[in-house]
Amino acid sequence: MTTAHPLLHAEIVADIERAATEHRGRPWTALGLLDRTDRASHSCGILRGEPFSVFAKLGTAPAAREQFGAELAGLRRLSQLAQVATPVPVACGLAGRPGRALLLSEALPECPPSERGPREWRSIGYALAALHQVSGPRFGLGEERGFFGPLPQDNRPVPSNRWSDFYAERRLIPMLRLAVDSGHLPPTLAVGIGRIAARLPGLCGAEPRPTLLHGDAQQNNFVTTAAGAVLIDAAPYFGHPEADLALVDYFQPVPADVFGAYRDVLNPEPGFAARKELWRLAAYLAVITVDGHKPSGRQYIGRLADAIAAYT
Repeated sequence: MTTAHPLLHAEIVADIERAATEHRGRPWTALGLLDRTDRASHSCGILRGEPFSVFAKLGTAPAAREQFGAELAGLRRLSQLAQVATPVPVACGLAGRPGRALLLSEALPECPPSERGPREWRSIGYALAALHQVSGPRFGLGEERGFFGPLPQDNRPVPSNRWSDFYAERRLIPMLRLAVDSGHLPPTLAVGIGRIAARLPGLCGAEPRPTLLHGDAQQNNFVTTAAGAVLIDAAPYFGHPEADLALVDYFQPVPADVFGAYRDVLNPEPGFAARKELWRLAAYLAVITVDGHKPSGRQYIGRLADAIAAYT
């Protein structure tokens, strides 16, 4: 095994082997690594072993353990409320030492995104529809703090319990503040976001019911297997189903099979296409905050500018 990958550090391998041994009830040894860092914002990969392999994600930020704990809790909630498939945690799902955290689950026998056919793409649409059939009394998710990628996500309900207010107060304005503080957001675009936030009640369409969301439903946050789609990297809360649908093809286009399968079960509200970029504004701001200093992140400044122009 090469020693270049962070997950192959001797102490980290020992922590993973210890957790997998506890999970199995017999000794488990890592036999090699399949790097998966290209699909995530953390160092991650699959450590091969028998009779199962372990998917491991490594976090070194101060809030990494809290972030991974919120991710595990969110996946449990989605599985319990919507009976959707989520990864099986290895032992308690968390390992590591001071200064680093590990999120561990049984590796999945996936059909990779490059090899997905209509069946696999449709399974993503059906999984989203399963979530969106679950409703709750309020937008948000109580007092629990969540994360959108590495950024904090405030899930507290708002007094009015209106979607436009929740989206403004808990998603758009907090992400705007983070983007401004990062120094990557042009001031004119910050002003544009503020104007849109003030006009949200007239832009949001019909008031939706609070619906269970994946919360970060871009296509790579679904692992496609022979048994269907498995949800990963969730940031759940009760919100507008269009917020999930808007993120499915946020990074790359997806075949029509995804939305066709979704429409087999549920019909998006009329006018969704015109509102799609509205629900992407917070995600654009998140990418700019985290990666606005990189070429890959700076391209989202242009996408954000186009979206603002469409609503102002």
